[in-house]
Amino acid sequence: MAESAHLVRLQGVEKRFANGTLALRGLDLSLGAGSFVSLLGPSGCGKSTALRLIAGLSMPSAGQVAWCTEAAGGAAGAAPPLSFVFQEPTLMPWRTVAANVRLPLQLAGMAKAHAMPRVMQALDRVGLAGYAHFYPRQLSGGMKMRVSIARALVTRPALLLMDEPFAALDEITRARLNDDVLALYARESLTVAFVTHSVFESVFLSSRILVMAARPGRVVADISIDAPYPRDDAFRHSDVFLRYCRVVSTALKDAMAEPTA
Repeated sequence: MAESAHLVRLQGVEKRFANGTLALRGLDLSLGAGSFVSLLGPSGCGKSTALRLIAGLSMPSAGQVAWCTEAAGGAAGAAPPLSFVFQEPTLMPWRTVAANVRLPLQLAGMAKAHAMPRVMQALDRVGLAGYAHFYPRQLSGGMKMRVSIARALVTRPALLLMDEPFAALDEITRARLNDDVLALYARESLTVAFVTHSVFESVFLSSRILVMAARPGRVVADISIDAPYPRDDAFRHSDVFLRYCRVVSTALKDAMAEPTA
């Protein structure tokens, strides 16, 4: 997928929490419309905090989050439609799969009759159309995360934010969901910001990888992954993939050796 002008840019962003912890300082990053950008770094480097700032779930202590969203069909300066996939699926156990996916539309006031076709379409896109009447307790961990992704897609976002969504899954399930996310990325014409600790996952998924150092969090390397989409198992075993993994691993090692403030 081709990347165009930036969708959002964080400029000189600082985030200090009420307890005095300085999570981010001097953070500069941008997401190009149509890009798949991974934030990679050690625990405590502010990856999730940066994602929450982009989502509007938290406000910067200094600096700015600037939107330029004409490419996403919105007005300049306003955030485009976006969805957030968290580390845990956070499904309501008393609601069916379909009812969980419908929740954002229900909260927005959309009538059930109008919402259900979109719910079923979202479930079909994650391969769960046959599980609409199941409950979360009847699903595997990977299936629950698919439901969470369907719930994010049902709002038809331009920007999808994903905070380590596959960290708790086994490697086989994780690889399968990586494949699924790339298929959705292409099909839905999304911009994706993806937080991960995995070098291999970041290289497989991303058009760009932003490596962050900790305390305070800031970007210390910006690596373009110049490999065409779609990507599959052949790419995972290619010399190109392994070369990028070495480059990113070295950048991550350097980031972890960065002095802290």
